Amino acid sequence: MKHVSILVPKGAAALACIEGAFIFFNKANDFLQTMGRPPMFTVSLVGLDRTPQMYDGMFAVHPNTSIAEISKTDLVIVPAVNGNMDEVLAANRQFIDWMVQQYKTGAELASLCVGSFILAATGLLKGKKCSTHWTAANEFRQMFPDVHLVSERIITDEQRIYSSGGANSFWNLLLYLIEKYTDREMAILFAKYYEIEIDRNNQSQFIMFKGQTGHNDEAIKDAQTYIENNFQEKISVDELATRFAIGRRSLERRFKKATCNTISEYIQRVKIEAAKKKFELSRKNINEVMYDVGYLDTKAFRVTFKKITGMSPLDYRNKYNKEAMVYN
Repeated sequence: MKHVSILVPKGAAALACIEGAFIFFNKANDFLQTMGRPPMFTVSLVGLDRTPQMYDGMFAVHPNTSIAEISKTDLVIVPAVNGNMDEVLAANRQFIDWMVQQYKTGAELASLCVGSFILAATGLLKGKKCSTHWTAANEFRQMFPDVHLVSERIITDEQRIYSSGGANSFWNLLLYLIEKYTDREMAILFAKYYEIEIDRNNQSQFIMFKGQTGHNDEAIKDAQTYIENNFQEKISVDELATRFAIGRRSLERRFKKATCNTISEYIQRVKIEAAKKKFELSRKNINEVMYDVGYLDTKAFRVTFKKITGMSPLDYRNKYNKEAMVYN
């Protein structure tokens, strides 16, 4: 039997992550038994103690055990916990220390969505890949610069540590773990039963680029605003340096530090975000949108669009434009 510990953290935890993981592994036992195979998982809801935790002011989750009562587990599931992350980590510090101990004795660790912050706080992700919800990417990079954040990924798997992308992507990680612990047949059964798109590995199409303005460098904010208001034009680094009276090298360094993007990357992301909106809401074709956002080279536009969104312009338009969906 494999012992699964689903954490019941303090703070604004995502109830769906706790309930979903609990149902998933218990349902795996049901499926195994219908196949004439023995159950594989013992599932526990683990609190700092056995005190019920209230979520959203309405839903109480009752841990059936505590970290003090579990000397060894095989898999730790860390659900998403929202709010001020410094406060979240402080409130759940005992979980973090316990996870480190469990990992050292052979346990695997898996974070769901922004549960990645608790996982990263263990220090075990240093130099490793991790995903999280795309809205939390900048904050995560600032808090854990030694972790290789791959926010476009749905799942990461490295040295017994797993993470998932944002929101409902946690279902894909649970499915991935079920296949790893059982077999492909079981994973396909789960995918069909819960109607989960199997082998989904990229969440780039869901990312909405808002520009990273949560910093205190006012000159860089001004440069960002200029880019966002003039993205249709050809903007060069030298032009920005002259316009804002900042040396080129200093501008590039400060811009990357403030936004986690180079100037070129930022301009591309602003252009592609504008293109996405046009594909979603207008009747314009690929070339019209390309020209609207300042691209003249069709190949460059298609390559950049796919790099940022994980989809071709045509596939994106067909998926998100209501009229294109009806037509298809």
